[in-house]
Amino acid sequence: MKKTLLIVDDEPSIGLILEYYFSKEYDVVVKPNGQAAMSWLEEGHLADGIVADLEMPFMDGLEFIKQLRASTLYKDIPLVMLSGKDETSNKIMCLKQGADDYMVKPFNPEELDIRIKNMLKRIKI
Repeated sequence: MKKTLLIVDDEPSIGLILEYYFSKEYDVVVKPNGQAAMSWLEEGHLADGIVADLEMPFMDGLEFIKQLRASTLYKDIPLVMLSGKDETSNKIMCLKQGADDYMVKPFNPEELDIRIKNMLKRIKI
């Protein structure tokens, strides 16, 4: 059975690229913002890993991290944040809130894939 990867990004092109790249190995679910992603999770769906954008409408990446990590059901899901901002302060903010990793856009999907696989190996999902 395929693992489920939740992609949370308001840029349709990023969602399409990641869905195309990862769909061979994962069941990929794409949501346009943190609010839609939390609603999807709260409906009873589970993700083995999450890739989320930092800057989104309705619920940004930081608020998404806070809500995800505050939940007993979702707090351990591996989370990689994506952002067009390369400032160290953004990286530190995300990591302090509970993100497992942070990558700057544009990124190489193969590198993201390796980072996700390494996280999943560590938690043995």
